Amino acid sequence: MEYKTTICGKFCSRPNRFIALVEVNGTEQICHVKNTGRCRELLIPGTDVILSAAENPARKTAFDLVAVKKGSRLINIDSQAPNQAAAEFLPTLFPEGTIRPEFKIENSRLDFCIETRDGPVYLEVKGVTLEEDGVVLFPDAPTQRGTKHLHTLTRLAKGGHRASVLFVIQMEEVSYFTPNRQTDPVFADALAEAATAGVTLWARDCHITNNTMEIGNAVEIRL
Repeated sequence: MEYKTTICGKFCSRPNRFIALVEVNGTEQICHVKNTGRCRELLIPGTDVILSAAENPARKTAFDLVAVKKGSRLINIDSQAPNQAAAEFLPTLFPEGTIRPEFKIENSRLDFCIETRDGPVYLEVKGVTLEEDGVVLFPDAPTQRGTKHLHTLTRLAKGGHRASVLFVIQMEEVSYFTPNRQTDPVFADALAEAATAGVTLWARDCHITNNTMEIGNAVEIRL
């Protein structure tokens, strides 16, 4: 996936979860943060960030904050990017499948249903931005919604359906992925239960530039 126009800036502060103040060419800009998560380890005053110019000129904020520099890593924090990148990537996994986004089943809305010759594959996508010493973790805050999705996929798998979770790691060159048990033990338990029930777990890193994010290599999962 690609952003049409991006510029560099320096993060100043985050008055609330929706906006950030970013210095751009000596001027402080009010920017929309495309991630309502905490991102405390990333959004530190003075940090280099990437902004995407809003396409609607009438919008109150002219820029979206979409990526953050952490040491030598560029980490995309746009919460919409994983699904967009997944939509481009899934045809490589299911070349003859029909990709249907935002699929409603039971009392959940899953990110994708892929119709294949062997029946449907139900897929949920989770974007991963939390990294500690090369290890990437999800979630960065407790997620009841994420646990609900896992329970839905577990029921589907137990019922004989194909169900999967794709963790889109929004950075490169990581060691392995693991659920963030310290932050959300309920999600970690639900993920282990899902894997035992037959839900397929994938983790993939992403090649990140100032303008693009593309799903890349498989990453080891440790439950």
